[in-house]
Amino acid sequence: MKNIPKYDFYKTKYGGELLIDVVELEYIKNYLPKQSLHTLTYYDVTLITEGEGFFKIDGTTHHVKPMDMLFSLPYQLREWDIENITNGYALIFEEEFLLSFFNDPHFMDNISYFRKNRNNSRLSLSPVEFEQVNTLIQQIKHEIDGYTVKNKHILRALLYQVLILLDRTFTEQHNIPPNNDKNTYVDSFLKLVSFDFHKYHAVQYYAEKLYITPNYLNELVKRETGISAKQVIQNKLIIESKKLLLYSNLTIVEISERLSFETPSYFIRFFRKRARCTPLQFRKGEKP
Repeated sequence: MKNIPKYDFYKTKYGGELLIDVVELEYIKNYLPKQSLHTLTYYDVTLITEGEGFFKIDGTTHHVKPMDMLFSLPYQLREWDIENITNGYALIFEEEFLLSFFNDPHFMDNISYFRKNRNNSRLSLSPVEFEQVNTLIQQIKHEIDGYTVKNKHILRALLYQVLILLDRTFTEQHNIPPNNDKNTYVDSFLKLVSFDFHKYHAVQYYAEKLYITPNYLNELVKRETGISAKQVIQNKLIIESKKLLLYSNLTIVEISERLSFETPSYFIRFFRKRARCTPLQFRKGEKP
């Protein structure tokens, strides 16, 4: 990958270690270069309050406006229109901040907008929802501004309230079905794909890992995500292909090999069918 700025959490900003913060976007912009591509090592929930523009997460471009929210996972590539998105709030935190309180290692996996294979990173709030979320974020900011160690419990409770409120809104807006026992197969599949997609492209491989049939896996995945298991794998391949084309110096042949395609020509056909342009055209910024 090219030299992309990586930002770690400033854990001792308020004296003792604190793994949660609220930062205004107009403040963040002072520390981003004109080319705002970067990655974070922590979770980020961004609320737009002023301005309109683009916000890219892992190569997917979202047009955002006031009352929109963006969600990003650690190490995703981010880039936003710092000229036209004039203000908002970034609620940032380390996973450890919540897990040490809830003692539930799967808590973040069950938050819809933080699932590793979600199809959307943006949420549009209604005026009522915006008021609720903005009020909670301001409460968090107020607690942090007057921070003492005993405030951690209040901050965890407020963060939990924000995450659950947004999860409910996100699942309703994007028609995501509620979790059930069968969804554990889907969650396990998504985790396997995130680790192995660059080596294994066949649904059969993942079904065997889960000790179920490919047809049953497809049925479960489509019921929860709206797309087939094969499409999930292919979407992951396309996202990774675009990242490598835009942010690395690897050749088309090297990208093809890294993603375990049989031949470069097969990779080119695969990419062109789904992106409606060749990998080289995409890298050069040529529109299909």
